[in-house]
Amino acid sequence: MSADEIRGTTHGTAPVPLSVLDLVTVGAGSTATDALRTSVELARLTESRGFHRYWVAEHHSMPGVASSSPAVILAHLAAHTERIRLGSGGVMLPNHAPLVIAEQFGTLEAIAPGRVDLGLGRAPGTDGATAAALRRTDTLNEGADDFPQQLAELTRFLDDDFPDGHPYRRIHAIPGPVQATAPGGVQSPHRPPIWLLGSSGFSARLAGLLGLPFAFAHHFSAQNTVPALDLYRETFRPSEVLAEPYALIGVSALATDDERESRRQTRAMALNMLRLRTGRPGLFPDPEEAERHEFSPMEEEFIGSWTANIVHGTADEVRSGLDALHKRTGADELMLTSHAHRGALRLRSYELIADAYGLPTA
Repeated sequence: MSADEIRGTTHGTAPVPLSVLDLVTVGAGSTATDALRTSVELARLTESRGFHRYWVAEHHSMPGVASSSPAVILAHLAAHTERIRLGSGGVMLPNHAPLVIAEQFGTLEAIAPGRVDLGLGRAPGTDGATAAALRRTDTLNEGADDFPQQLAELTRFLDDDFPDGHPYRRIHAIPGPVQATAPGGVQSPHRPPIWLLGSSGFSARLAGLLGLPFAFAHHFSAQNTVPALDLYRETFRPSEVLAEPYALIGVSALATDDERESRRQTRAMALNMLRLRTGRPGLFPDPEEAERHEFSPMEEEFIGSWTANIVHGTADEVRSGLDALHKRTGADELMLTSHAHRGALRLRSYELIADAYGLPTA
């Protein structure tokens, strides 16, 4: 596996490669179909502007997030793009049998050879009751505790290298390497690179010990970003995948044509997160709804702390904020996620950021 599949190219005046995390946001008054159409437009736009990769994240039981099936969405995006890397940011491995994920991403690799990433997380991506329904068990802690074993099993399915005597030795993930061993078989030995995702130190340490690339969720765990990246770098051991550590961070960023609109949109974003955190998830609210909402003092405190970690404003302000964040964290890549009630605002945000950094226009 070439490190070039992991390390992107820096364009324009951006400090590092820029990428996209898409939660397929569904705003009030719109449908999942609208959101998925926006995703196609956004993937095409960011591909044309030199963004390195485009990831979608697994979430469940959230009306405002239409990304419960990353593999399905990625297959759709693959049909509408040509160069940009596509991947999961991430698949929540404890929700699935490793063989199923190996088959899904083997299929994606066959659809879009050489441009698929497999990002893995150990959180459920939802509330406990939904996680129990997904996993058909009430013992949810086992999934997280068993994550290293699940990861090892998934890797062996992807490489088709269970040792002799293993109960899965004669089980093969298809599409996969075993097809090359059949009479007349021709199968690329390539497989999607694995990334570990996290919002704390657990996956940071595991990614370091295994020599894998690491993605940290700065957009919802900003206080842990620098400690997690430091831990990853300190524990990193060179591997066949990477000779040196490589870490990206997910960043909530929204650029608008004027600063006032940015404040309105981020307040709506914070209201959406407030509802999610208090067990009342819904469609993504518009700014007018946020302006009508009567926030309690405790809610106002939450709104202030949440918006403080969103890089927002005019294009120049967002560029300055991203530059400062890169300088503070030393991240090797910035993966931008933008949330807004209307898809057009999200598209405009990425366009403004691309222009601010002088990214390619074709």
